[in-house]
Amino acid sequence: MDTAAEQGQASDGTGLIRSDSLLAPYADALRQRYEHCQATRHRIAQQRLPVSIATGHHYYGFNRGQHEGVPGLWYREWAPAANYLSLIGDFNRWDRGDHPLQRQTNGNWSLFLPHSLYADRLIHDSRVKVHVAGPNGYAMDRVPAYIRRVVQEKDTQAYIGRHWCPSQQYCWQYNAPILDSAPRIYEAHVGIAGEDGGIGTFAAFATDVLPRIANLGYNAVQMMAIQEHPYYASFGYHVSNLFAVCSRFGTPDELKGLIDTAHGMGLLVLMDLVHSHMVRNTHEGLNRFDGTTYQYFHAGERGQHAAWDSLCYDYSKPEVLQLLLSNVRFWLEEFHFDGLRFDGVTSMLYRDHGLGQKFETYSDYFGTNVDLDAYAYLTLANEIAHTARPGTITIAEDVSGMPGLAKPQTEGGLGFDYRLAMGIPDHWIELLKNQRDEQWSLGSLYKTLLHRRRDEKHIGYVESHDQSLVGDKTIAFWLMDKEMYEGMSTSSENLLIDRGIALHKLIRLLTFSLAGEGYLNFMGNEFGHPEWIDFPRGGNQYSYHYARRQWSLVDADFLRYKYLNRFDCAMQHLDRKYHLLPDPLIEQLMVHEDMRQLIYRRGQLVFAFNFHPNESFEKFRIPVPQQAQYHLILDSDDERFGGHGRINHETIFTWEDIAMYGHKQSIQIYLPTRTALVFSPSVEKPLARFHT
Repeated sequence: MDTAAEQGQASDGTGLIRSDSLLAPYADALRQRYEHCQATRHRIAQQRLPVSIATGHHYYGFNRGQHEGVPGLWYREWAPAANYLSLIGDFNRWDRGDHPLQRQTNGNWSLFLPHSLYADRLIHDSRVKVHVAGPNGYAMDRVPAYIRRVVQEKDTQAYIGRHWCPSQQYCWQYNAPILDSAPRIYEAHVGIAGEDGGIGTFAAFATDVLPRIANLGYNAVQMMAIQEHPYYASFGYHVSNLFAVCSRFGTPDELKGLIDTAHGMGLLVLMDLVHSHMVRNTHEGLNRFDGTTYQYFHAGERGQHAAWDSLCYDYSKPEVLQLLLSNVRFWLEEFHFDGLRFDGVTSMLYRDHGLGQKFETYSDYFGTNVDLDAYAYLTLANEIAHTARPGTITIAEDVSGMPGLAKPQTEGGLGFDYRLAMGIPDHWIELLKNQRDEQWSLGSLYKTLLHRRRDEKHIGYVESHDQSLVGDKTIAFWLMDKEMYEGMSTSSENLLIDRGIALHKLIRLLTFSLAGEGYLNFMGNEFGHPEWIDFPRGGNQYSYHYARRQWSLVDADFLRYKYLNRFDCAMQHLDRKYHLLPDPLIEQLMVHEDMRQLIYRRGQLVFAFNFHPNESFEKFRIPVPQQAQYHLILDSDDERFGGHGRINHETIFTWEDIAMYGHKQSIQIYLPTRTALVFSPSVEKPLARFHT
C-alpha cells in the first residue's frame, strides 16, 4: 500500500481545508486522523502476521498447499485464547480427538492433510466444523471463520460449514463492462426477486430479472444479502459468515454465473458489504469463537450494538483488519464484483454509532466520539479495493455527512468514490406525509436536492430498500395508497391515480437530475410497486406474500404500471446519451412559487417543471443558456408514460432575443399541468433567429 508521499503527493491530512474553509479550525484534528492512519499502516507492517494484511483468505481456512514437499490441504485458524482445536466432519465421523490442530505462534493453529490420505475423504461440499476448547471450560463446535460455504441443515435447522473445492474452477465468459457514464444503480435482493412467494435463486435472477434491469438502461446492479446470514428477515445485514455466499439463493458458482451474465449484458455488479457489525450468534458467527468475547469484537458494552442487537468489530487489532481487508479482496477477486457499497459507515465512524446525533455542527465530526481505528480501517479498505481490482467503485452509506468521506486519501479523505445522498429520501417522505404538493416550496426543494458537499460525488435516490420496508411506504403508496388496488386499470378514470402517477414521474426526474453524480433505485420501485416488503416472520405467520416482486403488474398491458416503467427507462437514457449525471453544471433558470414552475439546467439540458395541479401554461417563456434550437427529448405528459399527450413532439423551439433572468435569450413553450419537459440544444444545424 502506497503512502501519499510515495505517490509523490505530500499530505498531512489537511488538504480538505482547501475545498472547505470551514474545516480550518479543525486542522489539528485532521492531522491527528491522518497520523493515526499512518501509524496503523506502520503497526501492520511491524506486526508478525503470517501473510500480508489483505491475503488472509489464502492462508486461513482451507487452502491447497504443501508441507515438506508433500501436496495437500492446509486448515488454519486464529484463536489466541483457545486451548485446543480439532477439525471434525463427515471425513472423520465427527471425532473431536482425531484431527487436532497444532498451536503456532501469535494465536495461530494449523493442520495439514496430505492429498494421498484425504483426497477421497474430505471431498467437495462435505460437512465440516472445528471443535474449539477455551478458557473456563468453554468447548463448542464452531463454523470455521474463513469458511466459503455454509448451509442450514434441513433436519436440525443448524448451520454447518461445507468444504467447497469443486474439481473445476468457474470459467468466466465476459469481462466487466466499461461504465458508460455515471453509475445508474438498480438495488436488488435475490430472495424477494420472484413472484411465486418463495425464496428466489441466483439462477432465476440471472434469467428473469437481469434482462429487465438491462432493458431499463441501468448500468449497474447492487446485490443485497450476498454474505451468509441466519435470519432471512434481517435483509442480509446480520451477517454470520463473511466469506460464504448466502446458501438460500444458490452455490458460489451460481453467483459467479449471475455476475458473468450481468457483465455480458453490460451491467456492473456491486456488492452490499457488511463490515460494520456481525450477528451475535455463536453457532453461526464469530462471537466467542476462541471462548472470549473480545477476540474479534470489543469487550464489554462497547462491543454491543444495542440498536441492531449485534456485535461491533475491534478495528484496532491487526488480525481483525486482516479478516476484513481480506474479505474485501476476496469478493472482488474471487467473484469479480465491480464495486462495494459499505453498509453502516456512520455506525463504524462514531463510538455511539451516530445514534441520536443530529450532526448540525462541524464539531460533531471530531473529538473523542470518532472511532479513529474504524476511520483507519475504511481508508485501508478503499485502498485495497481500488488496488485489487482497478476500476472498483466504492460507495459509503453514511447519514452523518462526515467531511472527506468521498475525497482522496492524499487530501485527508477516506477514499470512497461516492457517498449515498441519504437525506433526500427522508425529505421526500417528510413532504408526502405532511404537505400536499400544492404546498411544496419549489425553491426550497431545489436547494435541498443540491444540499451536498459539491466536491464529493453522491448517489442520489428517491427511495431505497429502507423506504420499502413494512412500517413505511413506497413513494407510489404514499401518493396513491389503497387506490392502487383497484384504480390502476387503463380503462378506468381515477383522479387520485392520475395525480399519483404524474407526481411519481416528477419526483423521480427531479431527484435523478439534481440529487447526485449517480443514481439508485430499488427493485420494482421504478414502476411504482405497491405495498411494502415484509419478510416471513412470526408476526405475519411466516408469509411470503410481501417478500416478493409482482412483475406481472408491470407486464400487464391493461394496468398503468407500464407507464412508470417506460418513464424510468427514458430517464436512464438521459444519462446514457447526454452524460447528464457526471456534469457538474447545475443552474437555476427561474422559479415561480405562486404559479408552481421550476426551470433549471444540468449540463446542456434544460428542465422545465410545472407542479400546478390544474393550470397549464401556453406560450410560456423560459430563459435558455444557449443561442440554439431546442428539441424536446423527454415529456412526462407523453401518452407512452400515462400522460395526456398534450405536447407536439415535432415542434422545434428556436431561441429569441428576449432576455430573462440574466440570460440574453429565451424560448416559448407549452407547459401542461403537473408535467416535466426536458430540452436539448442543437447547435449543429443552421439557426433561424426571430426578433420581437
